[in-house]
Amino acid sequence: MRVNPRRLIALSLFTLLFVRPTYAAHGPAYLDPKNAGPDFLVQGEYVGQIGEKAKVGAQVIALGDGKFDAVLFTHGLPGAGWDGKSIVRLTGRTREGVAHFEGKNFHGTIKDGLFAGTAENDVRFELKKVERQSPTLGAVPPPGAIVLFDGTNTDTWSVGKLEEGHLLGVPAITKQKFENFLLHIEFRTPFMPDARGQGRGNSGVYLEDQYEVQVLDSFGLEGLDNECGGIYKQAKPLVNMCLPPLSWQTYDIEFRAARFAPDEKTKRENAVVTIRHNGIPIHYDLELKHPTPGGHRADEHPGPIFLQNHGNPVRFKNIWIVPRP
Repeated sequence: MRVNPRRLIALSLFTLLFVRPTYAAHGPAYLDPKNAGPDFLVQGEYVGQIGEKAKVGAQVIALGDGKFDAVLFTHGLPGAGWDGKSIVRLTGRTREGVAHFEGKNFHGTIKDGLFAGTAENDVRFELKKVERQSPTLGAVPPPGAIVLFDGTNTDTWSVGKLEEGHLLGVPAITKQKFENFLLHIEFRTPFMPDARGQGRGNSGVYLEDQYEVQVLDSFGLEGLDNECGGIYKQAKPLVNMCLPPLSWQTYDIEFRAARFAPDEKTKRENAVVTIRHNGIPIHYDLELKHPTPGGHRADEHPGPIFLQNHGNPVRFKNIWIVPRP
């Protein structure tokens, strides 16, 4: 039987886009937890105690094929008790349906949402899985706000399209330019267990299409200037507040544009930004000395909001902005 090559290509594209998970250069990018596999159920955040009284938090990062990294935080999770200093790193592997973890003086397992084991001198630890949610998730636009995206259309965007029915895909760029403002934006990184570093849930929120606030699946990482919440080559976040992939996260960004002399060419003051990631301050009155790479301009004058496409299916929703004097 003769096969129509156009029909074969169309069927292949349908299978790739709608039947299987999205594939990037670094393996599958899952958009639905139901299809993400058993490793997704293990990865995430855990909270409990070690010994009789000491509180401890853990972040478990899926690395594909039943492999994991884990980070234990004294006094609780980042932004929720951790002292910003003391951590213990573990490595894990699934054997016979149970994830086993080993580290210096630590041995533990994760099963049915319970991370339990022993530390030095056989002191027992036990942590339960939790799902944190940003306190500003779903924030209602205040009076005076311009709604940039509410899930119904992309009318305020010169570039941008609906994905998964009601989410904003990348790239996207607003029709309107902005100068001083409060921006609220919600984003979700895909679950990409086989990817690493900049290949894992990469995008960015560009203020005035010039200053990038990084979007990346940096869950469990150090929190550098090229990771989630960082300002590339200018400032790392005060704390890595990245939640696990497929969690909805928020940025609340207060931005004051650079100030110029009457000639509009001589810069008198740098742009300044304060950013809250999932409700926690990660930059406070930070001076942006110059634009970051990747935007479409570098004149430091008013510009649009640009959401970067870096080859990963990052999604956005509930975007609004309040212009300020």
